Amino acid sequence: MSGIILNQTIIMFMLILVGVLCSKLKIISSSANRELSKFVLQIVNPVVIFTSYQTEIHDNLVKNLLITFGLSFAVFAVMIGAVYILISKKEGRETEIERFSSIYSNCGFMGIPLANAMFGMEGVFYLTAFITTFNLIAWTHGIILLTGERDMKKVAKVFYSPTVISIILGLVSFFLQIKLPELPAKVMEYIAQLNTPMAMLVSGVSMAETHIFKMIKKPDIYRVCLIKLIILPVILSTLLSFVPVDEKVGLTVLVAASAPPAAMCTLQCLNNGKNYLYASEIFTAGTIFSVLTLPVIVKFSELLTKIIS
Repeated sequence: MSGIILNQTIIMFMLILVGVLCSKLKIISSSANRELSKFVLQIVNPVVIFTSYQTEIHDNLVKNLLITFGLSFAVFAVMIGAVYILISKKEGRETEIERFSSIYSNCGFMGIPLANAMFGMEGVFYLTAFITTFNLIAWTHGIILLTGERDMKKVAKVFYSPTVISIILGLVSFFLQIKLPELPAKVMEYIAQLNTPMAMLVSGVSMAETHIFKMIKKPDIYRVCLIKLIILPVILSTLLSFVPVDEKVGLTVLVAASAPPAAMCTLQCLNNGKNYLYASEIFTAGTIFSVLTLPVIVKFSELLTKIIS
């Protein structure tokens, strides 16, 4: 499985480089990239999620989905607790941004292609539980962490976001076994195929706007990436190796949690007057390093499972 992850991350990184090139050649501007990002988040991702539920129902799928929900909440609890210990609050340090970036991953943009590469639409099916949990916690704890505000209007938005709506509709269609007619299903299949290339292009254009030479001189960025991409995944993979769950469920949750820092941090910093440049630098560095760390973490998890079993 680590070989599949390695191949997929290399493909994704090459697509990111295409996005960087498009930015440098002025083919895709910053404003156009924001619109493309909205298209991926509000149209393509929800379509991928909904189509993952267009499958035959059986007891094992339902049981694993429920287990994934429980496991996802447990994983976030562990990460939040660990990060508050590993990243202490100090004067002059962007503690809130570092903690947010360490806890919350790019589980939509990066997670969907990786879950699909590992286990096909069944992997995406389980990933929806992690994405739902991510949205619920990121829009509550995450927003409070970054801003210090408890704005329930912002929290309420998560419940009518396209992602959550697609999950609800998908669950209804799954449990009632409502299948789309052939033509609409084919259209949605074409849209779903846009997910990986478009998500990576958007990430590449975003990364191109970061000042790389300034970024590599900041040791705090390496510390955050070490926590996010190595320390937390090692802790999680060790704990998950003792939990008797389906391999597909365990690896899907592990990969989603071990993905690079969420782009959401940069967007929320922009909206709330925080240091969005620092958030963007962490996102960029984390995305680059994840090409190496994700396959290593999956391999480590596989070896650990063999040893324990």
